[in-house]
Amino acid sequence: MTRPYKRGKKGAGRHVQLPEYLQATDAWATLKPGPRALYIELKRRYNGSNNGRIILSHRDAALALNVHRNTVGAWFKELEERGLITMTQGPTLGPSGCGLSAQWALQELPTAGGKSAGMAFRGWREKQKPRTKTVHDRHNGCATQAVSSADFGASVTDTVTPTGN
Repeated sequence: MTRPYKRGKKGAGRHVQLPEYLQATDAWATLKPGPRALYIELKRRYNGSNNGRIILSHRDAALALNVHRNTVGAWFKELEERGLITMTQGPTLGPSGCGLSAQWALQELPTAGGKSAGMAFRGWREKQKPRTKTVHDRHNGCATQAVSSADFGASVTDTVTPTGN
């Protein structure tokens, strides 16, 4: 028996869930919009049982995100460096000559083989630039020593020569 409140409703479709613990990490908070969009596209292709076998080539990612295919390569690399994804199988040329795209795993979820979630993104920290002590020049030459014309052994009148007409 169907329930009356469900009769005639189709549902809202699939949604991509981004857990709060993921969004609270430094790896996600400092991520630029392009790699975030790529991560969401990878997560959209996750069906609940294919983690570690998520297929997304650079060309398909570029088409889905409406960018050039050379752009997404750096985004994949950045997501890997931050520990959000890992490549489980690299792209290869198959025996029939057809290319096989890379397969990806989301680190927030357990893989299809039963391995627990890596969660490497929790330990990622942005590299701090070394702080250097900056020495600022003082205004009006206060930092320099006053130099008189006597120090050079010449008088002021010797150095200034009028031009004649």
